[in-house]
Amino acid sequence: MRAFPNRATPPHIVTLTLAASIGPLAINMFLPSLPGMARDFQADYSVMQLTVTLYLFAQAVIQLFIGPASDRFGRRPVMLFSLVTFVIGTIIALLAPTIEILLAARVLQSFAAGGMVLARAMVRDTVPTNEAASKIAYITMGMAFVPTISPVIGGMLDAVYGWQASFFAMLIFGILGVALVWLDLGETNRVTSSSMAAQFRSYPELLTSRRFWGYSATAAFTTGTFFAFLGGGPFVATEILGLGPAAYGFYFGIMSMGYIIGNFLSGRYTMQLGVDVMIVSGNVIAVVAMLVSLVLFSVGIDHPLALFLPAGFVGIGNGLALPSTNAGIVSVRPHLAGSASGLGGALQIAGGAALSVLAGVIISRETGPFPLLWLMVLSSFASVICSLYVKSLPKRPEID
Repeated sequence: MRAFPNRATPPHIVTLTLAASIGPLAINMFLPSLPGMARDFQADYSVMQLTVTLYLFAQAVIQLFIGPASDRFGRRPVMLFSLVTFVIGTIIALLAPTIEILLAARVLQSFAAGGMVLARAMVRDTVPTNEAASKIAYITMGMAFVPTISPVIGGMLDAVYGWQASFFAMLIFGILGVALVWLDLGETNRVTSSSMAAQFRSYPELLTSRRFWGYSATAAFTTGTFFAFLGGGPFVATEILGLGPAAYGFYFGIMSMGYIIGNFLSGRYTMQLGVDVMIVSGNVIAVVAMLVSLVLFSVGIDHPLALFLPAGFVGIGNGLALPSTNAGIVSVRPHLAGSASGLGGALQIAGGAALSVLAGVIISRETGPFPLLWLMVLSSFASVICSLYVKSLPKRPEID
């Protein structure tokens, strides 16, 4: 058994899981507090929603640079820089006197994307594609506990101490992440590139790959179904279904628990079934689940479970599909794993952020939950189409 922590050996799965979990924590923990934060900052809900969407868009942009930077300078220093920047942003958010400063702090917090991007690249540095998908699934299963419990904890902290308590919890988590990465994470990129410019010049090699585009589009729509829920779910839960912050956090845990189950199944069966089967199966489950939710609300069943239980199956579908999709992205060009992870992650997050914004715009008390439900149905259906396209591509070098 390897010593832990130990920088002389490949990073422990606990280290990679913790580093990858910080980004989801910063998205999910304060969601139950959004309506209350809007009142405290005297801002419209649509403006407060920018704390989610701006964070996501900033992550998309940052990932364009994190991947190439890690291929040039190494995974370890870029990971440390990203997490330290997150800690600084969290301190600023905790003390923010205005909505403008809070939004700026959220941009700094978005550097937590480095944990997600580089964890995938580090796995691909050390193992082949199918094994990478399995290991990424187990990492994602572990990190999925964070969005499962963080809205519940965030809602409870908000009820007792106010919304700032959630950011204080993020700060503790971020400091712990920096410490563990410093102690355990050794360098896995053994062949660094000659310059950042060389890495950016590698993007055309990725962008001309039909398989890379197929995997990236699949990831964008798969993630987009979840991000659409992030954009419209809190409004539906609080303003239409009448849930408080703590209750929303509890019900949101159903979706996250589904994600954990999906990732466990992915880690267990990807080696036997292959990435393409896992991707298609997961996305089909998500489509069926959201159609069920649409039917339930259409016949007048407006219980919270009519929204959150199908969302739990969306979580299962995402858990099945995303580890294999992300493994596919970084395996199209293994020598560009960092750049592929960053570029693919940027496309994935940008697509998800756009759907999150759209969900926040199209939903209102008058419309009820239906615009959100239809958006999630269409996004998950698009992910099925994209995954079938990737599956249909011949596995030849000129196609890959």
